[in-house]
Amino acid sequence: MTPADAADPPGSISRRKLLLGAGFGLANVAIIAKLVADKGQASSSPAPAAALAPGSKVQVRGERVAPGPPALDGAAPTPPAGHVFDRVISGGRVIDPDSGYDAVANVGIDGGVVTAISTDPLPGTATVDATNLVVAPGFIDLLSYEPNDYGSWFKIGDGVTTNLGMHGLNAPAKDFFALYGHESQRPPVHYGGAFDDSFMRGYLKVKTEAASPKQIDTMVQQVEQSFADGYIGVSFEPEYTPWVTDAEINAMASAAKAHEMPVMFHVRYSSPDVAGQDNATAIAEVLQVAKATGASVHIDHITSTGGTHTMPQSIATLEQARADGIDVTACMYPYDFWATTLASPRFADGWQERYRISYGDLAVPGTGERLTEASFRKYKAQNKLVAAYAIPDEDVVTGLQTDWIMIGSDAILETGDNNHPRSTGCFTRVLGHYVREQGVLDLPQALAKMTILPARRLEKRVPMLTRKGRLQMGADADITVFDPATVSDMSTVDDPAQMARGVAYVLVMGQLVKDGDTLDKQARHGDAIKGEVV
Repeated sequence: MTPADAADPPGSISRRKLLLGAGFGLANVAIIAKLVADKGQASSSPAPAAALAPGSKVQVRGERVAPGPPALDGAAPTPPAGHVFDRVISGGRVIDPDSGYDAVANVGIDGGVVTAISTDPLPGTATVDATNLVVAPGFIDLLSYEPNDYGSWFKIGDGVTTNLGMHGLNAPAKDFFALYGHESQRPPVHYGGAFDDSFMRGYLKVKTEAASPKQIDTMVQQVEQSFADGYIGVSFEPEYTPWVTDAEINAMASAAKAHEMPVMFHVRYSSPDVAGQDNATAIAEVLQVAKATGASVHIDHITSTGGTHTMPQSIATLEQARADGIDVTACMYPYDFWATTLASPRFADGWQERYRISYGDLAVPGTGERLTEASFRKYKAQNKLVAAYAIPDEDVVTGLQTDWIMIGSDAILETGDNNHPRSTGCFTRVLGHYVREQGVLDLPQALAKMTILPARRLEKRVPMLTRKGRLQMGADADITVFDPATVSDMSTVDDPAQMARGVAYVLVMGQLVKDGDTLDKQARHGDAIKGEVV
């Protein structure tokens, strides 16, 4: 039995058992636009149509960048004329959200590295025809889980090339990397993640109560060891572990700060209404951790926890904190429902009032069955996972139009398919539904949320990520090629195990893993994403 699959030790409140999956009107648009404008940043409202054309200048970080083939610092010079590349991606709209490069061009690849980007023809031993397609950096999912051999292929189908469990992984770092580093288990995607407080509490036999000073010291030692073994952050889920104290959080956040690793939060409360147990209180706790320790902090899936029904207010609070110098970001998935197991603390007494929903707003993934009071009691005894239609779509729009909120799925599909469709269609849903169909944000802005923003969030002590999330000479050749006219999520609550549509090609380290509808199940080029301790 593998570490990730092993039974939880006594006292464990593993989030995997609690959460197998895990959410504006014009007035709200105006609020967010003003917040961004007040900071002198680029507006997060959709760009005019002309700005979407190939070759246009793209505004990503508040300045306009002149078009030109981008290159990482220290990249090797472009190969000389006549060089035959290992592979060429020809004739696609090449978008690099980091530099702002956006033009119809050809991409030359040698080995696992991008070695040329040119509007001139490039000869290649192998060629991918990207005419009328978008060529983008491979997507980085910073909020996934263990890259199991079932769900990882759906990630490839969704354009993901780097799968990070920054919401925490259910194994010590040494065991996690030993498992997926073995050739028999090596995934098609890159993989890594964070120390998970809730799992490690069980692993260390810390019971469901406040940790003692001695226990906290032990957990801090485990955090230090996890960093030495390759984890790149610390994760807390106080909504699922309400006995976790500020002393415990601050001690591990201080260790994270010492190594410049981020601290990730599934925040303590998810209610817009319950005074003292609301979104505002939950966000205040995260910001207080940042102030007390100096750590970088990140709010997971803010549309479902920390911002539901209060997104303008929650974002305004975080904007002010950012203006005050606190390093805080957030992520989200583009759905109006979240998912968790019925025996989890999210469904403790009073859940209807907390989330403004009732039994009929709950559905069982894989069946589509809507619950009643009677079936709720039956399924709660079975700890069944349910989807909760509890996120207003205007909250999703608000999040997508906020420039520092990135995309994270908070799921990976496992056998049995009882999971949220975000596990298989998170990224393509943004590109299809919210970019193409709704015009909520433009294509370069959406791609930034999937590529360069998560790379920047995590790369400070992770050298590998300085070469990912970018489509530049010298960058790793992790590339997603998709059709902007057809890209879309196909998965549903009734059937989450559906491959996304419109992702034509996916390359990992220069190797073709997805070619049209064909997945090369032998192409397992995923590398361990590890940090460097200081």
